[in-house]
This record gives sequence, C-alpha cells and structure tokens, in this order.
Amino acid sequence: MAKNVEKLATMLGANVAGTVPQYSAGAFGAAQLAEILQERLVPSRGKRIGRPTDPNWTRRPKVPMTTETNQRLKELALLLSEGKRHVSPMQVAAHILERALSSYFPPRGAPMKKRNAS
Repeated sequence: MAKNVEKLATMLGANVAGTVPQYSAGAFGAAQLAEILQERLVPSRGKRIGRPTDPNWTRRPKVPMTTETNQRLKELALLLSEGKRHVSPMQVAAHILERALSSYFPPRGAPMKKRNAS
C-alpha cells in the first residue's frame, strides 16, 4: 500500500508528510494494545524479580500530566491487565508514546523527508 500512496502523491504533485498509527482507540484498539503489551512485557530477571517490563526500556523518566490523563491511564492499565500479569499505567503510557512517535518517522534505515516550508 505504501507504493500506492507514494504514486498517488506523485500524481497529485504532493508529498507524503507522515503516516497514521496502525491502531486506534476503541474496543479493537484496546484489544490490540493488550495483546502487544502482553507479548512485549517479560518477567524481570535477577535476585529481585518484580513487575514484568519491556527489556528494551532503559530509561525511566518522570512525565508530567493532568489528573485526568493519569486517571485514564490507570483505567486503561486495569482493563489491559489479566490474571497475575499486571500492566502499570506508565507501561501503557510508554507504549502509546512509542507507537505515536513512530508514526512520525519512516522505518529505521529509510531516508527522512524534510517537510516543505510553505
């Protein structure tokens, strides 16, 4: 499909400015998010085994947010948790941030296109 988008943009004399994330909110989006988090989060290793985490996450920054956003993340984390596998609100936030950010960039190794200033 990417070739069709590029072709269409060329035919119209336009440039592709970005991509759309592969999933959205709603029941199916939440189900896909739950599946992705369950696959990515693995039990930690070492003497003190804690909450499952993504082994690629190496930073743990504090992110300011509104009370409403924090509450929504808590509700979504509760919805995504199952059985003994607890998903934290910040794990949900990290994944949503990664997915949203990746929608602004081409795949690794592909050339970046600068946006035309008009």
